[in-house]
Amino acid sequence: MNSTESSDYVICSNCHKVLRKFGQTNDVVTLVNRLVEEYSTSGRLDNITQVMSLHPQYLESFLRTQFYMLRMDGPLPYHYRHYIAIMAAARHQCAYLINMHVDEFLNTGGSSEWLNGLEYVPQRLKNLNEINKLLAHRPWLVTKDHIQKLVKTGENNWSLAELVHAVVLLAHYHALASFVFGSGINPDREHEPSNGLHLVVKNKFCVCDLANDNSIENTGLMSNSTQNADYESEIEALMEKMKKLQEEREEEEASQEEMATRFEKEKKESLLVVSGAFDDDVVSMSNASRYIEDPGFGYKDFARRGEEHLPTFRAHDYSWEDHGFSLVNRLYSDIGHLLDDKFRMVYNLTYNTMATHEDVDTTMLRRALFNYVHCMFGIRYDDYDYGEVNQLLERNLKVYIKTVTCYPERATKRMYDGYWRQFKHSEKVHVNLLLMEARMQAELLYALRAITRHLT
Repeated sequence: MNSTESSDYVICSNCHKVLRKFGQTNDVVTLVNRLVEEYSTSGRLDNITQVMSLHPQYLESFLRTQFYMLRMDGPLPYHYRHYIAIMAAARHQCAYLINMHVDEFLNTGGSSEWLNGLEYVPQRLKNLNEINKLLAHRPWLVTKDHIQKLVKTGENNWSLAELVHAVVLLAHYHALASFVFGSGINPDREHEPSNGLHLVVKNKFCVCDLANDNSIENTGLMSNSTQNADYESEIEALMEKMKKLQEEREEEEASQEEMATRFEKEKKESLLVVSGAFDDDVVSMSNASRYIEDPGFGYKDFARRGEEHLPTFRAHDYSWEDHGFSLVNRLYSDIGHLLDDKFRMVYNLTYNTMATHEDVDTTMLRRALFNYVHCMFGIRYDDYDYGEVNQLLERNLKVYIKTVTCYPERATKRMYDGYWRQFKHSEKVHVNLLLMEARMQAELLYALRAITRHLT
């Protein structure tokens, strides 16, 4: 975002909005510049990095991991890595990511013919279609049969190490598409590749809305004292619920049966949360379909009534910490440590604030957000009381979470603005980071469990 400056205000050159100058310290600016220099594959400060820089500690972990999977030694050739990123982003029609990796694909020696669509790529890459589709929309359907088909002997087979590298890339870019749409990140016009997709942007977001933690328009909104008081009372009510739940937790722990019942109830209720409808704010674009097959295939509610009941995935039986981490590290060295650092970083990241309140322990809220995403994918933690999700996450927020996680291309600014209305942009970006990492981990759990079953 280039901007015209004057004393305490800047004008965004993209949307011409007047903004209060964002008070990032020199230390943060220096850190972000160093990270871009060290880890950016495009060699510039792109819009994703700019928005994530609201959380510099997380940004460092994110960029280091992404750089490792794209640029460091690994099982897959470099141009394959970027083409896989394109295939993953295409499942959600994410032109921003597609265009970014079209450039990178060509820069790493990829054939421009492949950009005409899947019929022009080697059969081996084409064979990733099914697992790309399932991981993006219904990861619970991935089985060891899918793994066996890909690694079976023959000229188009994948080694297990290559497949793990591919799966990590697919999960990373599906989840990153959620972050891009959830944070309203639009393509940078100056860097639209000639071979890329032209996008008609109807979303009212500009990256300046988020990268500058408060704009005059927003503070103008807040000056309405009645509205301000309403928003403040919402936060106080949420903090009161957190305090009450903490007290209840200390007084009496629910039985395992009760915890299981509450999970099933929350899983069933999640299907009744209607995600964003297709409306005028949705980005329209169809060219991405050249990189995928079966474009109509999408998320189906795990708990939908009347369908064959799918078993709950118990994290107790297969967890990231005890199973996924060691498998992924064994087959694709060091990526497990990098992913683990990133998951821990986002899960534990806190500034102990909520809107204008300080010294707040937000652990309960962060855990509810992470676990609700996993609940929508059928993953249950035996030691978690899912009653907390219902208490802490208001309906508008649940609609937003479901949309960003399951149908990110439908996310709108109205949804983003519609929950926790007194919260700062940096706090909502933190929510988006949690949703992105929870989604990535859910996809990896299903894929790695299938690989484990193939090996045993």
